[in-house]
Amino acid sequence: MNHPVIDQIERWGDPLSEPNHYGLDGLGNEVFEGDKIYVLNDEFFLKETLLQESIELLVILGAEEKTA
Repeated sequence: MNHPVIDQIERWGDPLSEPNHYGLDGLGNEVFEGDKIYVLNDEFFLKETLLQESIELLVILGAEEKTA
């Protein structure tokens, strides 16, 4: 039988560790692995910082939603 904290770490990872940095998006926002992004050509944009109109424009231009 494991301690509950060990079970939590095995299931969800270490809560004290910092998420892996993916990079800065085209607008200078920090992106971490697991974040939703839109990718257009060689640029990517953090979804949570975009307005709906911006998302629609990116999709029209051919951007794809992905996970960093």
